[in-house]
Parts: sequence; C-alpha cells; structure tokens
Amino acid sequence: MEMNFLPFFASALITLVTGFIWYNPKVFGTIWMRESGLTQEALRNGNMIKIFGLTYIFSLMMTMVISALTIHQSGAVGMVGGPPLIASAKPSFAAFMADYGTAYRTFKHGALHGFISGLFFAFPMLAINGLFERRSWKYIFINAGYWILTLTLMGGIICAYA
Repeated sequence: MEMNFLPFFASALITLVTGFIWYNPKVFGTIWMRESGLTQEALRNGNMIKIFGLTYIFSLMMTMVISALTIHQSGAVGMVGGPPLIASAKPSFAAFMADYGTAYRTFKHGALHGFISGLFFAFPMLAINGLFERRSWKYIFINAGYWILTLTLMGGIICAYA
C-alpha cells in the first residue's frame, strides 16, 4: 500500500486554519477569551513563531494517529503478510489489496472516523482537564468543538488523499 505523504503535511495545517476561524472574535474568540481569562493584549505577548511552529509539529504527530484510525488497510496489511516489498509478503497480500485496496478511502469515511475520534477521545480529555481546572462548560465545549471539527477535516483529507 503506497502512501502519499503530502496530505499529512496539508492536513496538519487544518489546526491552524480552523483555529484562525473558530477562535476569531466574531465566532467563538470573544467567549473563549472571557472563559479562559485571557485578553487581546495577553494573546499578543506570546511568541507566535514558537506557538504556530510547535502547533504544526504537534499536528503532524496527530496525522499519524488519524491515518491509523481512518485507513483500515494499514491494520490489515500485517494480517495478510505485510507489504509486497518485504520478502515475507504472502500472496494473500496481493489478493487482499486487489479486493480492498481502496475500500473506504473516501473523505466521508475519514471524516466520520475523525469526528468519532474528536467526540470520544478529544472531548473527554478536554472535559476531564476542564473539570479539574474548574473551567466552565462553555470553555470545554468551545475547545471540544474546535477539536471535533479539526479532527473531522483531518480524517477526511488523510483518508481520501494519503
């Protein structure tokens, strides 16, 4: 199974693009700032190159997990003898890939798994942190909504184009 890694680099940008829109003061930014106790001035004082650079690196790390959750063929490859370039690959690998190589490799399928990841993994993590930090439910839902949307888009792009 060949992988195109360009969608990984592109989908890692999704965190920045959706964040720019989601946390804009005209969308949820004003409420998020109030609920998090931040001001425009405090946000301007951060090292933006460091923040955006690390965000992109962390997002790249997330794309690797999202690909494993959305591209089911990667898990099945080990069950049918491994990739064909390895000497131990069995003939069942070629048969499997001929039958199922592109099955469920759509944006819609990846978006579904990205959404599920956001709802059942990111949201509970953020909710737990928010509860212990004594954050409001508004704060938790704003951040969880961002991650649900972001993971949905990342999953769709990676599944359809990787």
